[in-house]
Amino acid sequence: MSANEISLRPAQETDAWALSAIHIAAIKALPATFYTEKELLAWRNYRDKPDGSNILKSMKTESFWVAMEGDVVIGFASFIVDELIGLYVHPKYQGKGIGRALVQHFCDEATEQGIDKVITTASLYAEGFYLRLGFIAIQKAPHYLRSGIVVPVTKMSKTLATTSKSISEGKDFQ
Repeated sequence: MSANEISLRPAQETDAWALSAIHIAAIKALPATFYTEKELLAWRNYRDKPDGSNILKSMKTESFWVAMEGDVVIGFASFIVDELIGLYVHPKYQGKGIGRALVQHFCDEATEQGIDKVITTASLYAEGFYLRLGFIAIQKAPHYLRSGIVVPVTKMSKTLATTSKSISEGKDFQ
């Protein structure tokens, strides 16, 4: 499977439990290298079984897009305007360009809205992934999980290229 064999679509409320399952599986697959077991457990909201209620609440304010292989949800991204809030790919599908496709979609959506710079808060595990996609590290910062536990993360940004269509139309950028 490659990124060419997946499709992206807006998430639906009926996807919430699948997204919760992916979130839990992705965090459970992480080794306790950068974060302790206690921090990883808090990051997945102390859940071993999916519960889409938090995702359903987030869907009211965030745009959620899912990556599909056939009719199976295999990853998702959530964002608000210029900020990528969450990006998770089921461990079985990681390393196949799914995360890259979801981030590219987020950047394309931002570009279409005239945004020239996007931001994200990367876990220490994901920092290298975002660097490879052209993001730059701004600063290390604390991130407050819902449980009140604080974990270190990296604030990152990426300047988006102006579209060649805009340049060919002779638009003036300042």
